[in-house]
Amino acid sequence: MDKFDPALISVVMPCHNAAPYVEEAIASVLGQSYPHVELIVVDDGSTDGSTEILQRLATEHPGRINLVFQNRGGPFAARNRALAHANGNYIAFLDADDTWHPDALRQMHGALAADHADIAYCGWQAIGVAATDPNPQVPPVLDADEAVGHFLEHRPWPINSMLIRRQFVDELRGFSERAPTAMDHDLWLRMLARQPRLVRVPDVLAFYRRYPRGDLHIPRWRQVFDAVAVRRDFARHHPEAVARFTPARLNELIYAPLLREAYRCHWRNETESARRLFRRAFRQSDWKAGDLKHLVASLLPAPLYRNLVDFVTRRRSARIEG
Repeated sequence: MDKFDPALISVVMPCHNAAPYVEEAIASVLGQSYPHVELIVVDDGSTDGSTEILQRLATEHPGRINLVFQNRGGPFAARNRALAHANGNYIAFLDADDTWHPDALRQMHGALAADHADIAYCGWQAIGVAATDPNPQVPPVLDADEAVGHFLEHRPWPINSMLIRRQFVDELRGFSERAPTAMDHDLWLRMLARQPRLVRVPDVLAFYRRYPRGDLHIPRWRQVFDAVAVRRDFARHHPEAVARFTPARLNELIYAPLLREAYRCHWRNETESARRLFRRAFRQSDWKAGDLKHLVASLLPAPLYRNLVDFVTRRRSARIEG
């Protein structure tokens, strides 16, 4: 940090091919009612015109946007790169396709100061054509211990729904990059292990966009494997944080998603994800006799597994039509 500012909020924004959305995202940062904000945008090798939009906006708003470039390091490497350029006492994260309410940072900063807290969090809402649940979400009031249990069992809250004192991000050395689809989850858990003081802002101030991502789609099996790895590693490295769980309950929290998501993929006809998840669940999840036919079938090579699933599906359809 070149010039640390105790009142400044540093907003970290990775951007890769977000041309339809990035101008709106940046406007939601520059339009915040909290007056002390810097924006660090890392353009991660964009090829869709995002770079030109970012350069224009940086020229139009001199001194307000710090534009950094990297060549396809991924969003978490981009966030870490941005953190190295941040000068603020507080850190907020906003992806290039997401937005905030104009009062988001002022309300979260005010809550941190009033409660002498380390992390403030607020409500959020999914937007965009792929938002399956567009209803506003307001998280419960939780302390750090309660939040650990919540995040072991559920998805983490969107990362743009929190404001963090800088020391917590620095002590953790930013984002780990070992399980790339679950690094928000990993950061939340590692922060909570340090027993921060949490404060909730009950208003819906963060908006995250869901939309089809075409070739960038990451298969469901990879997302589940990464989430399992994050929970497993957290339990191994922070036994004191999970000591209140019985071994059976902890095993369930870590590995139960394997079998649950395997069935979801099976019924959605995502055969490769289903096969990989059933195979992993065979080794690590608690399962019942009724699961055995799926678990054994998953041990087949991928082409044979797909043929078997197709055959069973055709037989089932024929019985229904008959």
